[in-house]
This record gives sequence, C-alpha cells and structure tokens, in this order.
Amino acid sequence: MRIIVTWIITILLALAFLGAGVTKLMAQPMMVAEFGIFGYPLWFMYLTGSLEIIAAVFVVLPRFAAIGAALIVCIMIGALYSHLTHGQAAMIGAPVVLLVLAIALATLRGWNLTARHAPASSS
Repeated sequence: MRIIVTWIITILLALAFLGAGVTKLMAQPMMVAEFGIFGYPLWFMYLTGSLEIIAAVFVVLPRFAAIGAALIVCIMIGALYSHLTHGQAAMIGAPVVLLVLAIALATLRGWNLTARHAPASSS
C-alpha cells in the first residue's frame, strides 16, 4: 500500500508542477499578471517555471525524488509568502496542499532529517 500511495503522490506532484512550470515558461497572461502583482521581475517567473519543471522531473525519479520534493517545499514556501504578504490569504489552499504532499513524498522516499549517518570507513 505504501508503494501505491507514494506513486499516487508522485504523479500528482509531477503533473501539478509540470503544468505550473509550463504556464510560467509560456508566459501565460495570468502568470505574468500574478508575478506583476507580487512585484517580481519577469525573469523570476521564468526561473520559477524552470525550477518547477526540474522538480517535476526529479520527483518521478526515485533516486532524486527527495531532492525534487525538497525543491517543491522551497517553491511552496515562496508561494505562501507571496500570497500572504499581498493580501491573498484565500489563495493559500493549493500551496498548502502541495507543500504537505511534497513533505509526505520526501518522507516516503527517504528524506529523514533526524537520521544520523555513520562516516564512511576507509579500508
């Protein structure tokens, strides 16, 4: 069951971030307007879109899924900050859900911040 849940979350995140990244890279008017409302330069929209696509690719690769999920966490923290500081508290639902899913995926794929790794022994 854990494997099925992991892949469902993976597919949801990959599709969401692939779609979001593509809309930013295509400079859809809605995205241009939103980044303008936030006061961000246009290059930042392209950077964000690129990072979203990279994250989407990483989450589907089990070896890099935790890195992709961590990237999504960073992007969603930025989205939450942007919405909350610009009077758009009603818009935080999707970023919160995506943030929680990314944390869940990172945990399922082996992101463990409390694990202590033994140093490699040189033999």
